[in-house]
Amino acid sequence: MRESLGLPTGPRLRRWEPSDAPAVLEAFAEPVMGRQADAPVTTLAEAGAWIRRRQEQWYRAVAYGFAVTDGAGTALGGVAVGGLDLRHGTGWISYWTTSAARGRGVATHGCRALADWCLADLGLFRLELGHRLDNPASCKVALAAGFTAEGVQRQKLAYDGVRYDVETHARLATDPRPGEAASRGSRGARGAA
Repeated sequence: MRESLGLPTGPRLRRWEPSDAPAVLEAFAEPVMGRQADAPVTTLAEAGAWIRRRQEQWYRAVAYGFAVTDGAGTALGGVAVGGLDLRHGTGWISYWTTSAARGRGVATHGCRALADWCLADLGLFRLELGHRLDNPASCKVALAAGFTAEGVQRQKLAYDGVRYDVETHARLATDPRPGEAASRGSRGARGAA
């Protein structure tokens, strides 16, 4: 199983390292990110503990998290697969970026590479993810990474006393890789002309 992934263009994926603690702390300092952490991340020590939990999950084979990095190895965000059900070949995908990395394709590259890794290295068949309906940027990432929208779970999440609807997406091992469907369609159109 590969522990780092070099992408043809853009960011790289690698396992989390202790030196990533400042980037994790910066990311989870944002209120919208902080409420999604599995435990508070308000100090470098807590960021280090967050990284150690990702490492422990990897060793126990219950979840696999990667830092999405630039060419210099600086963490720009993270992608992970958890909720693994090997009997059914399913997993739950999550992704995030630091505020400085948003709008640069970091989450899309990372999510796409993670999905490819899950299908090839883990042998999963179905990958799922969800995003709040009030987060259109996350929806764009999911669609660009080859995940098809499947429906809305009404009022699934609660933050600060407010309930949020969540749109779910999935990518199957039998789905075309992102970009392949469009290129097949254009080849077919040329052939018919």
